[in-house]
Formats: sequence, C-alpha cells, structure tokens
Amino acid sequence: MAAAPWPASVPASDPPPKGADLFFRSVLSKMQKVYLSRNPTAEKILGLVHSYDGDNICFDHFAFRTFGVDGYGINSLADFFTDFGYEPREELRFPAKKLRALWFSPPKSDGYTGTGIYGPLPRIFISELLVDELSAPSQEIICKYIKTSAKGNKYAVLASTSGELTWEKPIYSDFQALSRESEYAAWALVNGYALNHATVSTHRLESDIRSIGKFNKFVEDNGFKLNTEGGILKVSPDGLLQQSSTVADSSLFTFADGITESIPRSYIEFAERLPLPQFKDLQDKEVKEHHRRDGFEVGNADKIFESTSRDQLTRRSA
Repeated sequence: MAAAPWPASVPASDPPPKGADLFFRSVLSKMQKVYLSRNPTAEKILGLVHSYDGDNICFDHFAFRTFGVDGYGINSLADFFTDFGYEPREELRFPAKKLRALWFSPPKSDGYTGTGIYGPLPRIFISELLVDELSAPSQEIICKYIKTSAKGNKYAVLASTSGELTWEKPIYSDFQALSRESEYAAWALVNGYALNHATVSTHRLESDIRSIGKFNKFVEDNGFKLNTEGGILKVSPDGLLQQSSTVADSSLFTFADGITESIPRSYIEFAERLPLPQFKDLQDKEVKEHHRRDGFEVGNADKIFESTSRDQLTRRSA
C-alpha cells in the first residue's frame, strides 16, 4: 500500500488553537518536523496508517534523552512542559542502563478533537543518563562536550526544534568510545535534544488496526522491521499496557574530524492502553482515555530503549 502524505488537522468544528496553546503546539510541531526529517520510517508508517484508517492518528507520548550532568538532564527540558501545564508523575529507574526517567501528564483536555499535534496532547517521557555512574573515561568525554555548550541547557527546547547540538560536534573516536560502554550516551552525543521517538496511540484509531497485535502485523506486512528485544509486543505485568516499536533509522553523520559514518537516529513506537479492571464492562464507545491504564512500565521501556541498539540496527540491515 502506498503511503499518502500525513497531515495533522483541526476539524472545522473545533476552535483554532490560540495564544499559549497555539505557541505550545507550534513548538511540538517543529520538534516533530525535525524528527520526521531524520526518521523516514515514521513518516511512511504515519502515511500508511492515515491511508488505511483515516484522519485518526493521535500521539500517546513524546520521548527525549538527556545527559544527567551539570544541568543537562531531565530538568533542562521539563521546565518548558511544566510551564505549559504538564505535571510530573512517576520516576522510573533502569539500573543496568544507568538511567532514570520521569514522565509528565498533559493538561486536562481542552476539547480538541483534532489529530496529531492538534489532537489530545501527548504525555512526555524524559530520561537522563546517570553520568557519574559511568567509567571515568566516558565521564570525561561527556563533560568535555558539555563544557563547550556554555549555557545551552537553558535552550534545550530550541535545540530540539532546530535539530542542532548545543555542544561541539564530536569526533568519531569519542562516539565509538561511548558506544562501547553506553549506546544511550553515544546516541545523545550526536542527536542531542532531538525527539527520540513519538508514539502512536493505537486504541484511538477506528479500524481493525486499533488492536496493537493487528497493528504490528500491518506494519510488518508493509515491510518494516519491529524491535524484537523481549519479543515484538512488550506487555506490562498487569497486561494493560502493550507496546511495540520499529528499529531506529540511521543516517550518515560527518564528525568533527572529517570522518563520515552511519549513526542511529529515531524510531516510532505504538501503544495500546486497555481499560482498567473497574471499567472493563464499558462499551467500546463509552471508554475514554481516563478509563484506560496510564503511566509507563520499566520492563516495557527498558526493551523499547533497545530500538537504537547496535543489535537491533544490525538485524534491520540484514
């Protein structure tokens, strides 16, 4: 099936966004533009879903990666979202990856029935690498670049909307050294504050692919490879949060020392949130987002992180 261009839209029945809301959504739109320009897989899948299901695509969450050192971690991005009504929720820890994350719930529904950026606002998931838990050589590399950023952490959102690094472009040997210890660190070094992934809310779709199992088959049948870490479908212990993701796209990157190599970019995720037990008897049309499982799950997220790993990228190119 050929992909049609995917437009996010505002129905004529909705008031156009204005003031602070218009500004906030325009910032998200610019982040998304950078993301789609570096992740052709996401753009193609969104187009295919739009062609098959209609104009029903909404985002479950947007995710970012950061360095948890010298003010360049979660808070460098979080303040922007909390200023526009987001609320910090639960912290998640990933000891093996030396990561912590915090997710933020969006402001209460503003009545929009649009899609994409102009639909229900996505949750925000921001993770940070616990730099002080890395080896001394890796800490030294990261801090070397952070020092070249001046006060770039104050402009993390601007960097995300432009796709630019706030620190000096790295040399290839530093990227390689970080990759050996932390693929997350290497990704953040070359991608900075760029949107790591966007997540489609499958249960908001209208056709049969609103079931994530059928959605995954739809994606694979159209020639895309999904992250197989822990199985294609990542399921929370309560069974109510089910997630999957593609393997990250790659692109050529010219390092500061003139070496050009392929680096991992972003990927697209899919999530189905099932109704909580106390609402399981509601009819489908009666189920609203607040009836469904909220939040995130460490086990699921840990495997989704692997979408940018060398193992998954190697499998993609096989």
